[in-house]
Amino acid sequence: MNVFPFPILFDSRDVVIIDKPAGLAVHPGPKTPDSLEDHLPALANGGFVPVAAHRLDRDTSGCLAVARTRRGAKWLSAAFEERKAKKAYWAILSALPATAEGLVDAPLIKVSTAETGWRMVVRRDGKPARTHWRVLDAATRLVEFRPETGRTHQIRVHAARIGCPIAGDPVYGDGIGPMRLHAQGLAITLPDGQRMEASCDPPADWPI
Repeated sequence: MNVFPFPILFDSRDVVIIDKPAGLAVHPGPKTPDSLEDHLPALANGGFVPVAAHRLDRDTSGCLAVARTRRGAKWLSAAFEERKAKKAYWAILSALPATAEGLVDAPLIKVSTAETGWRMVVRRDGKPARTHWRVLDAATRLVEFRPETGRTHQIRVHAARIGCPIAGDPVYGDGIGPMRLHAQGLAITLPDGQRMEASCDPPADWPI
């Protein structure tokens, strides 16, 4: 019997929340042949192959919801589509914001060029994207982000938007050192009324 190698933060028959390590992609790709998907069969409950209900970037650690059953997959899909999933992210920024808290309301769209590949940019014709943020510790530039929407790279782009890219971000920042973005908390109310909630500390090598 395969043993799931990463911490399980919430466990039920239909759904689990795990602590994904930084450096591991959720899905396989040309540059990431090894991924979280290789380990998900260890969470199986019956004949359904578990699936991640949402994405975290490869270098983002923390809370990730996984469906263990078809019912769980349907529930999680509905929860994310209806914005019933509440997320909290912690990040170390490259600079300290000018104020203690704020809201970034900046629509995002994906653009691609042959020279630089693809990235998300702020543009008026993009999809709505809103992120609340507040400084948790000024000395270490630790900031909490709470997104209202779930656009690709939303927190990374919005952090850069306020002039404070996430430390180590290779696309929207200087790319020096590891990227310091962590999905610290996740809370979801499922259609049956069940409340699933989990949180986890950043990796041990974070300088906080």
